[in-house]
Parts: sequence; structure tokens; C-alpha cells
Amino acid sequence: MAWKEVSTMTQRLELVQLAMGEINVSELCRRFGVSRQTAYKWMGRFKAGGVAAMADRSRRPHRSPGRTAKGVEARAVALRHKHPTWGGRKIRARLETLAEAKPADSAGAALPAVSTFTDIFRRHGLIVQAAPGAIKPFVRFEREHPNELWQMDFKGHFATNTGRCHPLTVLDDHSRFNLVLSACADEKTQTVKEKLIAAFRKYGLPVCILCDNGPPFGGKSDHGLTPLSVWLMRLGVHVTHGRPYHPQTQGKEERFHRTLKADVISGQAFNSVIHVQRRFDPFRREYNFHRPHEALAMQTPSQRWRPSPRSFPAMLPSIEYDSGDHVRKVQANGEISFQGHNWKVADCLFGESVALRATTTDGCYEVRFCSKTIAHLDLRTNRVRS
Repeated sequence: MAWKEVSTMTQRLELVQLAMGEINVSELCRRFGVSRQTAYKWMGRFKAGGVAAMADRSRRPHRSPGRTAKGVEARAVALRHKHPTWGGRKIRARLETLAEAKPADSAGAALPAVSTFTDIFRRHGLIVQAAPGAIKPFVRFEREHPNELWQMDFKGHFATNTGRCHPLTVLDDHSRFNLVLSACADEKTQTVKEKLIAAFRKYGLPVCILCDNGPPFGGKSDHGLTPLSVWLMRLGVHVTHGRPYHPQTQGKEERFHRTLKADVISGQAFNSVIHVQRRFDPFRREYNFHRPHEALAMQTPSQRWRPSPRSFPAMLPSIEYDSGDHVRKVQANGEISFQGHNWKVADCLFGESVALRATTTDGCYEVRFCSKTIAHLDLRTNRVRS
């Protein structure tokens, strides 16, 4: 039974002092509203240590066999300081990997649950409160195998002391493996082409590349072709574009950009794109080979990625069309000649060969470049439409 409200210490002392006299202890307990066991406990403490012994003692147990080992807690806190954007799941998975890499005789204490790591970080003031109502992804979609689809985009550019940096990033859809992380000085076609050639030589060719509709990836014309996409199609790489004004189409790229900004760019000053690249390189290694990914069941991207079996060719392969197609070479003004007339196709196809393939409608032809239908030619109306 609890002590009545006044002053707990005052009541304890009064009870003990009265009980030391000739007063009946049972009656005292009834009047003070406490049990005989409580009364004799405080009487014993008073005899042993006087008034000082009457204060409340800590209820903390002498032993905590379930408490996280100090070494584990220290390593978790150190890793959190090194990677302040990593949560409990990533920290635990990384510590588990590091423990597995040690010799058998140096195995450390067992790792606690993810929630315990979260409590540790909160206790050390390392938890940043999430914004209320934060948007969560609804469903994750991914290709079944590596290199079926690469996502490519420029992250928003930012200033350096000597100009601007335009980060070019390419991510494998299946594994989230980062194939390109380049600090570029511009967003020109030749710049992107050089970075892709380096990636193709090292990692092989993907089946398809998903990019947005802005230059140099997409064009304003209906066919959407650009010099960059024409070059990729010549390599046998299918090019697809996200829906305009729907960045979630490239959700994995967008998420990677958020991580890149938080871990490398935010709050930092850079002298040049070379300086930025020096910061990008270690981040990329960490991201691909050490950072556990929640969407990959806490595997790292490198654990799910494999090189493409399609090697980058020394020369662009020739385009093969069906024997029944009418093949024409695109002239400098983007036109082809067919049936005695000139037809406007696409300026970016200058020097390339296109095929006109008859359809089931008399006088109508598909205009094809590689495997893609880029327009329809109608002899009845003398028009070319996309």
C-alpha cells in the first residue's frame, strides 16, 4: 500500500520514531496506511544507517544480462557517426557483415534487435525525428535480372567555387548497383556519351535504358529521338522515357539522388568538379559494396549485381532490316527520298539508314530505325506523322 500524500520522508521518519517507543506497530501501520512489512523494512534501515538510509534506493538491477554489450554499442555509435543517414537496420546488417569477416576465435557478442539499435541512437542523441506525414513508397517494382534496365538521369546541378557541377548517375534497376556517378561540368551529349562508353566497357551493355524527357536524353519532337538515343539504339540498347512530369517513373534514381545529397552534397563546399568527384568515389564504393539496402533484404547492391554478357563493340554494328523493307539513307536536312518525293523524318538521323515497311493499309508505311517505329508515311495524303 502506498504512503499518503504529505512528504514521504517525513512520514517514514515519524513512523519509525513512533515505532521505536511503546506504541503498537500494527496500529501504527493501520493509521499510516502501510503494511507491517513496509514498517519493519524502514525500521531496519533506520537502525542500520540513520536518516540517510531512509531515502529511496535505485530500482536498477545489480545485473542486466540482457543489456547490449558495451563493445557492440560503441561500434554501433561509431558507425552511426560515420554514416549519420543509416538507420538501425543498416547499422545492424553492416555490423553483422563485419563480424562474419572476422576469424572464428574473435567473434564478438551477439547483436541485439533493430529496435535496440534505434534506442541506442536515441539515447546518444543520434536520431533525427522524421517529418510528420512523410510519404512512403506504395509498391516497389524491379526487373527480374541485372542489366535488364538501367536508369539514367542528371541530379540537380549545384555551384562550386569555379562553376557548376552536374552529377550524372546510372543505376541498375534490379540490384540498385551504381554504374555511373560522375561530376560533370555540363549536360552535353558528348559528355554523357563518354561516361556511358566507360561504363559499357567495364560493365557491358544493358538491354534497356530508362531516362527522362529532357536533353540530351529526350527530344521535343514526337519521335523523341536525340543524337544520344540514336547512338544507343545503334548499340542495340533500347531507350525508353518516363512520363513527363512524373519523376516517380525513375523512383530508384530519385531515391539514390536523395541519399547522395544527404551523404555527400548537403552543407558542403566544393572547389571544382574534380573536388566533387573525389568525394563521389568513396561514397560510390560504400554504396555499392558496404551499405545494406532495405529494398534488397539488407543485401548490398554488389551482392545482387552481375556484369552484362553483352560486351561493348569496337565498332557500331550495321543495321539489319527485313528483305521486304525499302531502305533509305537520311540526308542532311533529315529527309529521305521515296516514291519520287522527299519526306521529313528526323534531323538527328542524318547519315543513318531507315526502313519503310508496308502496312496492311494500302499506301501506308512504317518508318523504322533499328527496331523502333519512329513515324508513319501516308502516300495518299503525302504526309508523315508520328
